[in-house]
Amino acid sequence: MIVAELVADFVLRRLREWGVGHVFSYAGDGINELLAAWDRAGDRPRFVQSRHEELAAFEAVGYAKFSGRVGVCAATSGPGAVHLLNGLYDAKLDGVPVVALIGQTARTALGGAYQQEIDLMSLYKDVASEYLEMVTVPEQLPNVLDRAMRTAQARQTVTAVIIPGDVQALEYTPPQHAFKMVPSSMGISESSVVPDETSLRAAAEVLNAGKRVAIMIGQGARDAAGEVLEVADRLGAGVAKALLGKDVLPDDLPHVTGAAGLLGTKPSYQLMRDCDTLLMVGSSFPYSQFLPEYGQARGVQIDIDPNRIGMRYPFEVNLLGDARRTLRGLLPLLNHQEDRSWRETIEQNVRDWWEVMDRRAHVDADPVNPERVFHELSPQLPGNAVITSDSGSAANWYARHLRIRGDMRASLSGTLATMGPGVPYATGAKFAHPERPVIALVGDGAMQMNGLNELITIAHYWREWTDPRLVVAVLNNQDLNQVTWELRAMGGAPQFTPSQRIPDIGYAAVAEEFGLRGSRIDDPGQVADAWRRALAADRPCVLEFVTDPAVPPIPPRADLDQLEKVTTSLLKGDPEAWSVVREGVKAKAQEFLPGKRDRD
Repeated sequence: MIVAELVADFVLRRLREWGVGHVFSYAGDGINELLAAWDRAGDRPRFVQSRHEELAAFEAVGYAKFSGRVGVCAATSGPGAVHLLNGLYDAKLDGVPVVALIGQTARTALGGAYQQEIDLMSLYKDVASEYLEMVTVPEQLPNVLDRAMRTAQARQTVTAVIIPGDVQALEYTPPQHAFKMVPSSMGISESSVVPDETSLRAAAEVLNAGKRVAIMIGQGARDAAGEVLEVADRLGAGVAKALLGKDVLPDDLPHVTGAAGLLGTKPSYQLMRDCDTLLMVGSSFPYSQFLPEYGQARGVQIDIDPNRIGMRYPFEVNLLGDARRTLRGLLPLLNHQEDRSWRETIEQNVRDWWEVMDRRAHVDADPVNPERVFHELSPQLPGNAVITSDSGSAANWYARHLRIRGDMRASLSGTLATMGPGVPYATGAKFAHPERPVIALVGDGAMQMNGLNELITIAHYWREWTDPRLVVAVLNNQDLNQVTWELRAMGGAPQFTPSQRIPDIGYAAVAEEFGLRGSRIDDPGQVADAWRRALAADRPCVLEFVTDPAVPPIPPRADLDQLEKVTTSLLKGDPEAWSVVREGVKAKAQEFLPGKRDRD
């Protein structure tokens, strides 16, 4: 007997034809027909069960970030659709391709204040502004699905398709060759935009005139790493990285100054402070105070997105184009900078910085210095590791201490800077690359917010992964530490313990309860060995580092106003005042101790 193909069956078939291998989701009656279709389809594409729709969205974002493919998530109507939003905004703001499939109450009930009825078209019109559609008849498919997939991929953004429950259950009938029918086709080719010759020559004139050239790269330069290095060598330039571009170039190159901005490094700050020319590639770096002073430097920007070109700095030449092809077109027009003194200064600043970071990591704390946790991990990272971080003080140490090399990939919530994606990103990364080790670096606030639930998902699926290593490192300091420091440095307010202190949870013990490995580390001498054991484990592992919340996340440049506000906050009765003063003095002192050059 021939069984009719329903709309729900067609949706899954079309996703398979688009090459979608995983859909991250949580069940609900608004997608019951899709769930039944998944059973009929033999679980193809794979239904990955999350613990919460927000986690499903974050898993899809992590999958997309680290695979380069479109991430797909699905949710039921009403509350399920609401829960997706935070993860979808994370994708939109970081330029990550994600498609959301969302159920809706039956068409017969729409407008009747029915249970779980929400105006999803209004709710999603911002997060899925590039493409949002509700399917009301089968003939709208496949066009709606194809446009959602194609737009997400081409524009690196979020799209959404809403399908009422009764529509999911209808027999699928394709669009006919008739009036007001819209047929469709699949696929999209790769394309490149290259600026015209006149614009390239104008950019070359600016760059060739520079004596102290700085390059800033973001995630948009990922496919142009080789070209960036050629340009930097030709111009004798240093290269700083926006946080989302951390994995574009390795940190063992002597002229790569590391992350820029509030969470960045001192040599990146010095690079921007002293340059006379700025080339920005594939980044919309938002912190203009960490770019050259206006009028100090001439500037050129390269970006593929016309909405992000010409932002952040008064660039003389704005090149709209693919980073790789644009730099290739620019290279023959660039002169070789014979005077290498600027490059030598940059390289010396980088060497000095790594010495300071080594000393800061070994400063005593009570009980463990969080900087040491990241410092000890860095040399032990496998060359093909995937690294995720969460928002909070962990992002400071991730940005400054981890030295990217080899084929490592790394990311975090860059633009939304939301809490909670670090561990679900890691899950998505494991489904994208089951053969690679993954490390998630999170604070205890983020772990309590989302990470503990995500451990359940990890425990459920880890046996399927070719390489079972997924290490979650938790900084247990019982403090929402980044906000505590922002209160001190930006508001001049002491730590407000009712909002900032959080419960002490046995994260390692929870991991053991779930059948994973767990280890609690409260001795700095145990940090390096804990990483060795975790990276050699036969299953996912949680490392619970008991860290000192008084260790300051000192920015590359602390201005007088910030110092005055910290002092004010301590004088107002900050409960950690003495510890803050002690640890702050010890950390800052490392910048002034004799380095290797002075000792030799």
